[in-house]
Amino acid sequence: MSNTQAPYQQYNDGTASKAITSFSVKALLCDTSRYLVPMYQRNYAWGEGEINQLIQDVLDYQQSKPNQTYYIGTLVVFERKDGSFEVIDGQQRFTTLTLLAFALKRLSSTNKTTLDMGWYNAPNLNFESRQKSSDTFTSLIQGVALEHLKTDDYNLDVVNGFSLLEKGLLALGDKLEGFCKYLFNNVEIARVSVPKDTDLNHYFEVMNNRGEQLEKHEVVKARLMSVLNEITDPYEREHSILLLGKVWDATANMERYVQYGFSPEERHLVFGKDDWGQFTTRCYADLATSIGEVTTQKSESTQSISLSLNEILATPPHSSSSADVTLTPERFNSVINFSNFLLHVLRVLTKQDIALDDKRLLEQFDAYLKGNSSDNISAVKDFVFALLKCKYLFDQYIIKREFNDGKDKWSLKKLHFYNAKSQSYINTFDDSEEQDDEDGFEGINRQLLMLLSALHVSTPTLVYKHWLNGALFHLFNMDEITPRLYLQKLENLARQFVYGRFLSESPSDYYQMIYQNSHYSALDQNNQQTMVRLHYGAIENNLVFNYLDYLLWCDGIQNKKDDVITQFEFAFRSSVEHFYPQHPLNGHRVLADADLHRFGNLCLISHSKNSKLSNLQPTAKRDHFKAAIADKNIDTLKLYEMIELMNTANEWNETQIAEHEQSMLAVLVNDSKND
Repeated sequence: MSNTQAPYQQYNDGTASKAITSFSVKALLCDTSRYLVPMYQRNYAWGEGEINQLIQDVLDYQQSKPNQTYYIGTLVVFERKDGSFEVIDGQQRFTTLTLLAFALKRLSSTNKTTLDMGWYNAPNLNFESRQKSSDTFTSLIQGVALEHLKTDDYNLDVVNGFSLLEKGLLALGDKLEGFCKYLFNNVEIARVSVPKDTDLNHYFEVMNNRGEQLEKHEVVKARLMSVLNEITDPYEREHSILLLGKVWDATANMERYVQYGFSPEERHLVFGKDDWGQFTTRCYADLATSIGEVTTQKSESTQSISLSLNEILATPPHSSSSADVTLTPERFNSVINFSNFLLHVLRVLTKQDIALDDKRLLEQFDAYLKGNSSDNISAVKDFVFALLKCKYLFDQYIIKREFNDGKDKWSLKKLHFYNAKSQSYINTFDDSEEQDDEDGFEGINRQLLMLLSALHVSTPTLVYKHWLNGALFHLFNMDEITPRLYLQKLENLARQFVYGRFLSESPSDYYQMIYQNSHYSALDQNNQQTMVRLHYGAIENNLVFNYLDYLLWCDGIQNKKDDVITQFEFAFRSSVEHFYPQHPLNGHRVLADADLHRFGNLCLISHSKNSKLSNLQPTAKRDHFKAAIADKNIDTLKLYEMIELMNTANEWNETQIAEHEQSMLAVLVNDSKND
């Protein structure tokens, strides 16, 4: 396949070299050049989040712009004397694309896809001085079964990446062939060759210390400001641009509560006098009035407020004075970044099917302004207000990861004002009838935290967090946010996802479920098409497991069951494990696929444990978890139920698998009948 060649670039030695070459993915994988990952590069580290996002990004572009080229990034290389290329930057993506080709080759050879992979025969990427990684590549391309690669002789991170890619590709179903055609022919990567006389040590020093490029959300801010710059009244123009800048800067730090982006005086006006935990403004006009005195003060940065878009982009952002804004240590870790958050706000505001992928950020905002061209100024003001309101709602009602007093945990907290010298974070619903203990395991604040964390760990990527969009949509439109109503909305959202999409023979679209409240049917365990969606390899999303664990936890709290259940916490465990192994060791019998792959024999554990335990017998797996259970800890509650059943029966075979499955299905069926 021909490559799109870049213009010649003149190097210091006076010679002209083709410094940049644009390859299609297929052309790169077929390139006869030899690529080496040098020893100084870090090991392969992509996990479920990065891999799923790569697949989703390509799929999204394939569906929205099928005839356009999608540039996936750069591959920076250094040509050695022997003609091989040392990979300086981009090895994680290149390794993933190679593993993807391995996975498709294997799926094709086992007739799991009709895709022709005859063009791909051997990798052109290898690892320098990393024999485990090289051996892993060799074994994967040769088709060695994965269970034989989960030992210390192989790179388990590479094996895991292959497994995740295979799972992600199979999940595409009938979209796989179109996806691959677009990936190999329309997705391109730019290979950038550094000059042969480059001091690589100096190159890395420059790379590590280079200034950050202008981010897309900063371009969006500039475009919104340029709209406000068209306001004819000088006072209103100045006031509006300053207010946009203030709100933008206050909301852009997703790790910090939005109140700390305003001065103490402004917090009392916007977030409740002597409270800081309320949102008292109802519209943009209220917001402008509340902090009007501050935003109309003249300063050096606002003496020339009429700027072109280029001038806005070229002007560095002004930092707030420490006298105006109280800064706090960042003890919270957000579940999303600012660019993707902006798209959630736009979707909530417009109630339109906005793509929740920050790669399309500029496109979505251009469409918003174009769609409101008759009154762009009002459209920008509406967004400014929605942005501030959504960030307040996000901070107060969406979980974060909290690092405090040496602890790392999920939290659902709000900022509270006691006096001028004392402010603190307290549980969001501490003022409800249930006076939740901050570190307790009961109460409605804890129940909301559990459900939110179950939803979050089921979607580890930053893009397409539909649960977050659903939560913000409901919060944004509530006249009064009460814990019971919020919990009701979230539980209904989870049921829509599980029963209306993941376990439905006619899956609903996320937009329909959230914005049109599409109906879901009660789970019918006698429907064969539904039950197939609970088999190994067919479960679309791990929320099926995590929501079941949430229901088991609720039952444990309600019925005062043991501490292993009541103290359970959700974590990122994404490997679907067969409790009775697929490939038993030491001559143990092999179960029929109908029993082996059914829901009653499946549970979630971490990938590291899956690699260590996958071929062991259930008794050995139970023994592995004994210490954790004694410490009131377990990977998942479904796994705990399986271990408890095995302890009672003293064995784990087809009988226990069927019994456990019926027990778990009863929980789901009963829940699906709730309205």
